[in-house]
Amino acid sequence: MQSTANYLWHTDDLLGQGATASVYKARNKKSGELVAVKVFNTTSYLRPREVQVREFEVLRKLNHQNIIKLFAVEETGGSRQKVLVMEYCSSGSLLSVLESPENAFGLPEDEFLVVLRCVVAGMNHLRENGIVHRDIKPGNIMRLVGEEGQSIYKLTDFGAARELDDDEKFVSVYGTEEYLHPDMYERAVLRKPQQKAFGVTVDLWSIGVTLYHAATGSLPFIPFGGPRRNKEIMYRITTEKPAGAIAGAQRRENGPLEWSYTLPITCQLSLGLQSQLVPILANILEVEQAKCWGFDQFFAETSDILQRVVIHVFSLSQAVLHHVYIHAHNTIAIFQEAVHKQTSVAPQHQEYLFEGHLCVLEPSISAQHIAHTTASSPLTLFSTAIPKGLAFRDPALDVPKFVPKVDLQADYNTAKGVLGAGYQALRLARVLLDGQELMLRGLHWVMEVLQATCRRTLEVVRTSLLYLSSSLGTERSSSVAGTPEIQELKVAAELRSRLRTLAEVLSRCSQNITETQESLSSLSQELVKSRDQVHEDRSIQQIQCCLDKMNFIYKQFKKSRMRPGLGYNEEQIHKLDKMNFSHLAKRLLQVFQEECVQKYQASLVVHGKRMRVVHETRKHLRLVGCSVAACNTEAQGVQESLSKILEELSHQLLQDRAKGAQASPPPTAPYPSPTPKDLLLHMQELCEGMKLLASDLLDNNRIIERLNRVPAAPDV
Repeated sequence: MQSTANYLWHTDDLLGQGATASVYKARNKKSGELVAVKVFNTTSYLRPREVQVREFEVLRKLNHQNIIKLFAVEETGGSRQKVLVMEYCSSGSLLSVLESPENAFGLPEDEFLVVLRCVVAGMNHLRENGIVHRDIKPGNIMRLVGEEGQSIYKLTDFGAARELDDDEKFVSVYGTEEYLHPDMYERAVLRKPQQKAFGVTVDLWSIGVTLYHAATGSLPFIPFGGPRRNKEIMYRITTEKPAGAIAGAQRRENGPLEWSYTLPITCQLSLGLQSQLVPILANILEVEQAKCWGFDQFFAETSDILQRVVIHVFSLSQAVLHHVYIHAHNTIAIFQEAVHKQTSVAPQHQEYLFEGHLCVLEPSISAQHIAHTTASSPLTLFSTAIPKGLAFRDPALDVPKFVPKVDLQADYNTAKGVLGAGYQALRLARVLLDGQELMLRGLHWVMEVLQATCRRTLEVVRTSLLYLSSSLGTERSSSVAGTPEIQELKVAAELRSRLRTLAEVLSRCSQNITETQESLSSLSQELVKSRDQVHEDRSIQQIQCCLDKMNFIYKQFKKSRMRPGLGYNEEQIHKLDKMNFSHLAKRLLQVFQEECVQKYQASLVVHGKRMRVVHETRKHLRLVGCSVAACNTEAQGVQESLSKILEELSHQLLQDRAKGAQASPPPTAPYPSPTPKDLLLHMQELCEGMKLLASDLLDNNRIIERLNRVPAAPDV
């Protein structure tokens, strides 16, 4: 046990160790509060006095939630070694988070954004106080879990920090080699004499490497054999990197250098976030300090990302979920352009559903009017794209193999790599299953919209038929039409015949829509069965079960690697564990391939066929709607013409009646015929009826036009 006046710790509770100090978990003697104590060793006292006290002075100057807090500076009782008493972070460092197999391919998007926000805020506080850290790396970013379970990251280890203004330079070399700016790497690691002075932008290079590591789970610059084994190639990669490249690697011994301008496909960050992040990485991972961004631009660009909101958009035709990052004050037009960049669907062809309801987005209004979305409840986008599904790398390609002999360190490393690939398979399996659910749910909503369109169109058709049948079915009208000696009545009869033809066309349209409804109902039943199958899928549980068992063996390997060797019986158990671990990994990957990937690919094929049916149905309904509208328009014209003829006949009968009153009464006919008075009344009734019918047909036409303007379903 060791102690200061107020704090107590055991040397077994080591949290970290460096060249000049060790950090332990300690307790306050009075309150029992957990703290971290940094105890300096004898090597630290060989440094100049001003260097020894620099860390104390820097920490006393800082006060920010994303920078580790300094509580006190004390001394040990016997040796009187300096002790920094600091805030304790129980969840380890960002490096320990990244070292976990779950994060072998980088952090999830939400967690990465937390890291970005915390690092940017902490670094901004340093620059406001004129301090350069000079040793930014995941191991110096501690993680604390807040009261609501959220991660809080804090910059720590200010042993290399010093005050430095933006226009000042320094010549001393500090830092960890994988994260060092190439100019500092040349002198500190390669030991080459050079007289370069360094500015505050060296921290930006370290931040760039750290952010790349957090996003991908690996370092951006990797020579064959690793950064520590091939230092000259490491230096070449960082200094020869082309503008815009964010990573470089040498795949084989003495092989060429390969450059990457995007994050790897295994990265968990969405393409929407990657498109925002990659330009920042490209401009801070710049060797020439004159070309590298300054902190002001770095803070401006990262703050721009952090101030954006994400809108989840599922492209139903492409079967891909997109994350669209925009500002809340942006317009819908800007949102649509952002969607266009990710999906290649032009704004004029974008149609949306949300939770089963049509979303009509006006380009000029604020994007704040878009509903709150999540990955499980996104906007559903219609487009003319071809289904392609999620692009991903097969986790089996990243599975290392055990060496035949017992090598505790190598076995641990292999198990860690295999477990990382297993967790990647689990994540992908969930994404593929969620994709199938979103496909089926989106199609179900489209079916509902199409059915509603059918019902509304059918209602319009039936209303039109009712009016036409009412007009054509009166007996009195037929008696008038049968009077051949009046030419106008012959024309009226022809017009009424045309109305009967139009009524027959509308009847066929009605039958056509009814058949479409039956087809849609059949497809909807298929969707229900498919969704039930997705909900009954147990591949996720099978993969998770394999992972749990593999994780148990991995923890055993982690303990064993710390031992100098194993006894005979322990070695036999270790060999069995290797066999079981390999068997579980093989089973996990088999489930992933056969239960997840194959089913997903089959679902994409079926989805493509269903989308074609949707497209044809939508096109067919539009044609039917146009036919109905055309019939109503023509019927309206016929009714107006018929009404005009009847008005003329009515007027003629009035004149004949006036003349007949002055003349002598005609002889009685053997068979009674309609009197002019009867014809006049009937013509007046028909005229009024025709006007009403024409008005109703005009209303129906307006409804049809609205139906044709409403997006009912996606084109494919």
